[in-house]
Amino acid sequence: MEWQSWMMINEQQVIGITISVVVFYFCLILFTRIAGLRSFSKLSSYDLAMTIGIGSILASTVVSKSTSLMQGIFAVGMLFLLQSIVSIVRRKIKPVKDLLDNQPIILMANGEYLWDNLKEAKLSTNDVKQVLRQNGVKSPSEVFAVIMETTADMSVIKNNDAKPDWSLFDDVRDKEILMNSINNTTSHKDMTNR
Repeated sequence: MEWQSWMMINEQQVIGITISVVVFYFCLILFTRIAGLRSFSKLSSYDLAMTIGIGSILASTVVSKSTSLMQGIFAVGMLFLLQSIVSIVRRKIKPVKDLLDNQPIILMANGEYLWDNLKEAKLSTNDVKQVLRQNGVKSPSEVFAVIMETTADMSVIKNNDAKPDWSLFDDVRDKEILMNSINNTTSHKDMTNR
């Protein structure tokens, strides 16, 4: 009979879980309205940690007897407060931003893999190929750059005739590789046209 207890739920537990979920849900909405839209964004690694932390606290508050609803709400409120403080400090003090944020890194430039950057990011070419396929790329020659962002998402920028606005790449490591490859391509086209 003891093995069956983990499958059962009684009326008191149903009421307790329901109340906890409803109150927790509305508190999350309130905290998000106060703290702003960034609360559940995926802009940095600490944003991801926030989301995971809230999920963990929600789970332990709703189904655990040892964590009260008020303890869970207080813990989540502290996470929102801490994230808001870190976001403000990160915006105002560059060394804190550099300490907290990963720097975007170029994995592919003009159809060529950057092997050292792939190794540092602990990725294989198959990982990049998957992202290329998901973005409708049929040939590496279509690719201007693949950049691993601070969130570990990969951005695929396709080649086109538009001149790049280099300010979009200010925070990207090894952006000089892209700049040099554009300059080399442009000078090669100029020599061909003569």
